[in-house]
Amino acid sequence: MHRSSVSGVLSASLAIILAACAAEPEAPAASSVTVMTFNVENLFDNTDDPGKDDKAYLPIEAKQSEQHIAACNEIEVESWRNECLHLDWSDAAIARKLDLLAQTIRQVDGGPDVIAFQEVENESILNRLATEHLADLGYQPAILVEGTDTRGIDVALLSRFPQVGTPILHPLAIPDYPDRAGDTRGVLQATFELPNGGKLTAFSVHFPAPFHPTPMRIAAYEHLNGLLAALPDDHHAFAAGDFNTTSSEDERERLLDRFARPHWTVAHDLGCGDCRGTYYYAPDNNWSFLDMILFAPSRGAETTARIRGDSVRIANEFAAQVSAQATPLRHRGAGGTGVSDHWPMIAILDFD
Repeated sequence: MHRSSVSGVLSASLAIILAACAAEPEAPAASSVTVMTFNVENLFDNTDDPGKDDKAYLPIEAKQSEQHIAACNEIEVESWRNECLHLDWSDAAIARKLDLLAQTIRQVDGGPDVIAFQEVENESILNRLATEHLADLGYQPAILVEGTDTRGIDVALLSRFPQVGTPILHPLAIPDYPDRAGDTRGVLQATFELPNGGKLTAFSVHFPAPFHPTPMRIAAYEHLNGLLAALPDDHHAFAAGDFNTTSSEDERERLLDRFARPHWTVAHDLGCGDCRGTYYYAPDNNWSFLDMILFAPSRGAETTARIRGDSVRIANEFAAQVSAQATPLRHRGAGGTGVSDHWPMIAILDFD
């Protein structure tokens, strides 16, 4: 064959190959989502809301009535009673608290994509955090559905991704303990559309506190797992929050082995550096991962998804978070010290 003919054939073949490649649809771009869970320890405004036990979180001038003083004196725990009587939860105190929370969140470069919060009084105070202190991070309006916890602390979400559908709060029903219903929070569910078109459902949780019987937390795990099972097959899901499962209880009852690991990947199982936990209980000199991130990939989508193992960490590098004993330093409104008695956890979810 003449050289020019060979050249012509090769050029034609190359053109066909290039045309075929151009005609193939592009695969969805790989994406990642950074998730944080953060128990912000009593993020309240300073307005007295009917139906909520928020009397500790008022300006000092609103605490002078005989009725208020009498109500505070009914509180058995001395530190809580003194807070109710003497804490000046002023506008300046709230601004200081919000600034400390924002600095803690900013330990993630560029901010987490989705944050699951616990102990937030209302949507308004969380929107203040987002718009006044995190405005450059591009969060959508706060997601919070009012629950029935007696103190008025709710679970909530902030996300940079658009919502799909309407968020739902799934109340936790524990009929065996009707007298403890006021100290429970529901599971907040919201679904987001990812940049690659996938669906990610978030569950923000705050399980019953450790002083409640173990069956209450078992009921909470079962409640959460039922919600996961009910999701559409093409939804990825994560659950994040304060699971209130102490290391002692887990060692004794194997709650994670029984109720978490069969359904979810537990983020700190993949590695967490030298972190000991997110919460420290001084009387027992005991660390626990009360705060966890759990992940379940979709059952039907072609996209593969996982927690990036080397991404799991505790956000505790902000000096105001850490006590002299290298433990979480709870927030003291009177002096503006500390941030929260919990340290946040971070994990990156990868979607291919």
